[in-house]
Amino acid sequence: MRKILGHHHISMITKNAKKNDEFYKNILGLRRVKKSVNQDDPSMYHLFFGDLAGSPGTGLTFFEIPMVGRTYRGTNAITQIGLLVSSKESMLYWKNRFEELNVKHDEIIRYAGREALPFEDPEGLRLILLNNNGEVIPEFWTSWPNSNVPSEHQILGMGTIEITVKNSSKLEKTLTEVLEFVVKERSAEHIVFQSIKGQGFGEILVKEMDGPSERPGRGSIHHLALRAKDDEELNYWNEKIKERGFHSSGIVDRFYFKSLYFRESNGILFEIATDAPGFTVDADIETLGETLDLPPFLEERRVEIERRLEPLD
Repeated sequence: MRKILGHHHISMITKNAKKNDEFYKNILGLRRVKKSVNQDDPSMYHLFFGDLAGSPGTGLTFFEIPMVGRTYRGTNAITQIGLLVSSKESMLYWKNRFEELNVKHDEIIRYAGREALPFEDPEGLRLILLNNNGEVIPEFWTSWPNSNVPSEHQILGMGTIEITVKNSSKLEKTLTEVLEFVVKERSAEHIVFQSIKGQGFGEILVKEMDGPSERPGRGSIHHLALRAKDDEELNYWNEKIKERGFHSSGIVDRFYFKSLYFRESNGILFEIATDAPGFTVDADIETLGETLDLPPFLEERRVEIERRLEPLD
């Protein structure tokens, strides 16, 4: 049976790749698993952070746009990223760490049925740590031994992703009738969907809010990518999306995975991406993210591309 297997990665916009790199490596303790460029505009960095191998479901990725302005928050946007940690002790560890390192954060609250710690990165991107409390996670998620965060407290991967829209019923139909998510919880404030029933690493929390649509800028979320097992399943989703009347990008080979893109009726951009071949296709696991990696079709432009990028390390 074909299923969306959870989240694959989520992509954001940053104004300054160097400062972004410092925060996600040194403050959040994630591994930079790929230093590359936007394949559609190689003048800008595309940075990938995650676990030891940048496993599907752990990836936070950032496009650097130095001229980008501020984000004007609003509706019809992906509005918060949930990140799973293992325990109550981990939640307290992170609260203390944020206080010591002057990271903007709130108190521990309840969110989507879990203990949660909201915080922001230096550009105002909204994130929230979630207590996984021993629940199932993908068996291939692997901690990074060289992180400056102890292994028992490291961020495991992506959890509940929050989307705010003007018309939640349209998004609900897309999630349930096209992508085959199931409803976990429905309240006056939100609806929680799961790609696989009972598993929190593929959750989407939908809020309905009227008003101006978000104007994206630094610290905004560009799109959410969902997991497809392989090329065959990606083709299945491509056909199903087109049958529903959405415009699909068609299958795009991103070298590290294959993917497709489509916008649902509120304008939320989704990607569906394959697990394979992954980030070790052009690098050893020991040296992931240390040098600038380019897909083969950009390799002949390496000198030009490197000249235009400010070194990160």
